[in-house]
Amino acid sequence: MYNRNSSIKRETKETTIQIYLNIDSPGKIEVNTPVPFFNHMLNSLLYYMKSSASIIAVDHQNYDDHHIVEDTAITLGQALKEALGDKKGIKRFSSIFIPMDEALVLVALDISGRGMGITELDLKREQIGGLSMENVPHFFSSFAINSGITLHIKKFRGENEHHIVEAAFKGLGLCLYEATRIVSNEVPSTKGSL
Repeated sequence: MYNRNSSIKRETKETTIQIYLNIDSPGKIEVNTPVPFFNHMLNSLLYYMKSSASIIAVDHQNYDDHHIVEDTAITLGQALKEALGDKKGIKRFSSIFIPMDEALVLVALDISGRGMGITELDLKREQIGGLSMENVPHFFSSFAINSGITLHIKKFRGENEHHIVEAAFKGLGLCLYEATRIVSNEVPSTKGSL
């Protein structure tokens, strides 16, 4: 079995994002963005994906966290899509409830080729550690669209927004690991392609 990996660089006037991703080789994870809580969330996501990865994100404008979050999501989505190749043999679907103290969050996904992200976390804080809460659903949506994944994330209960957001990122990592596992020799679709 070959390692499924990718290396993507995205450069704009606003940001430079460089991502290496290996979804078959748990190992070193390096995350460096100018947003501390975003670093923590990306580390959690990649750890539970059981990946080796490097995410280096540079903000050229320093207006706020929007461009870094959006462009990282776009690039990470593209990196995952490239690493998956033709998706032959993958499990495809995964869902999980993640409890984190008082918080309970559902993550469900389908590596369908039809990217869309629906996030219902009901976040009320303005920001945590430099990460604007309005950019949390935007990250998930941008990632889903660019990776070709149908993604649903929903809070069932929770008050501590650190716990709620972290449960969502951990759940995404766990679901991505399960859905990307090779379980057959077939493309998992009645259409014959994804």
